[in-house]
Amino acid sequence: MPNWVALYYNEPIEIVGGKGNRVVDASGKTYLDFFAGILTNMIGYDVPEVREAVERQLATGVVHTSTVYLLRGQVELAEKIARLSGIEDAKVFFTNSGTEANETALLLATYARRSDQVLAMRQSYHGRSFGAISVTSNRSWKNNSLSPLNVHFLHGADRSLTQFRGLSDADYIAACVDDLRHVLATSVGGDVAALIAEPIQGVGGFTMAPDGLFAAYKEVLDEQGILLISDEVQTGWGRTGSAFFGIQNHGVTPDMMTFAKGLGNGFAVGGVVARGDLMDGLHAVGLATFGGNPISMAAANATLDYVLDHDLQANAARTGTLIIDGLREAAPRLPIVGDVRGKGLMFAVELVDPATGEPSPALAARFMEETKKAGLLAGKGGLYGNVLRMAPPLTLTQDEAAEGLGIIVNALEVINAEVVSS
Repeated sequence: MPNWVALYYNEPIEIVGGKGNRVVDASGKTYLDFFAGILTNMIGYDVPEVREAVERQLATGVVHTSTVYLLRGQVELAEKIARLSGIEDAKVFFTNSGTEANETALLLATYARRSDQVLAMRQSYHGRSFGAISVTSNRSWKNNSLSPLNVHFLHGADRSLTQFRGLSDADYIAACVDDLRHVLATSVGGDVAALIAEPIQGVGGFTMAPDGLFAAYKEVLDEQGILLISDEVQTGWGRTGSAFFGIQNHGVTPDMMTFAKGLGNGFAVGGVVARGDLMDGLHAVGLATFGGNPISMAAANATLDYVLDHDLQANAARTGTLIIDGLREAAPRLPIVGDVRGKGLMFAVELVDPATGEPSPALAARFMEETKKAGLLAGKGGLYGNVLRMAPPLTLTQDEAAEGLGIIVNALEVINAEVVSS
């Protein structure tokens, strides 16, 4: 395996079993899962509705046909996603991953606008492919400066910077809109294809723009016909609790949305939902050999139905509020905690050196080991690697939320005491 495929923990764990919102490692130790395979096991493990849907498809003997044949599961899922998206005359194209979905959206936008110029957000992450890396703004994830696109990065989730610190939401939005207008006046030449943005930045450590920023951006974009692409790979399907897609928290409908991760509850699926004129605009023939295959479509249809039938968006709001409120209540007595942020079941704790206030990736690594020992799986990220980011399955119960909160707070207390006494 490549040495750049990193593993969590000093002694990595192998997950060999799972049920509900818990997993078991090869040694038999059980963990409450607060990272869900990087927000992918969206409704937990061994869900009968998903398992049975996949088994029914397997029993037909057909695992793959490709899109040169009619795939009923694709049509059914596309209809659901188009309806939920709110995008006018929406059409859906299925891929294998979020990276591939973002590549497709960028192709649609640059083709429609006849321009290679794209706007993206600072601290963003959109995937590991050549085009996706070019719209990624995090040096830890960029291997080179080569790009098929001409990219300009905007402010929008960097409120800790000196020039933005202490601004109200309204003042910050105004400053970011000024920045957008300035970039359009100074840095680009001619038409711009699109702005691609995550409503909440995943790898960026769940940093987020204040609600309303992207609506304010779109007013400016619309003046020049610039398209808005919302990367919903991590924020979709009700995870934020307050909206079904993250961009809807901003009161705006984008021209395209990309999706992946949780929709298949572990089965590989991604895609783009876009205005019909944009999706139909390409002149060349195209397909995705494995994208939207019968197995992934069976899993995705069952997963989306489960989310809707059980109103998991409302559950994310309830359980997420319990956890985020609890973390914010604990934070003032823990100097190592620089920030607590999140929406629904997508929340983060930023760890800092209490003496300097500087980001502390070492404390984040220490937290990972402490919560592993206590039986909780978490994730980490952020621009400086000092953010604990957590996103449990949307099926998390109130009791599990309280249990996880207790483990997190206890771990922070242990680490804080170590730092204070050192």
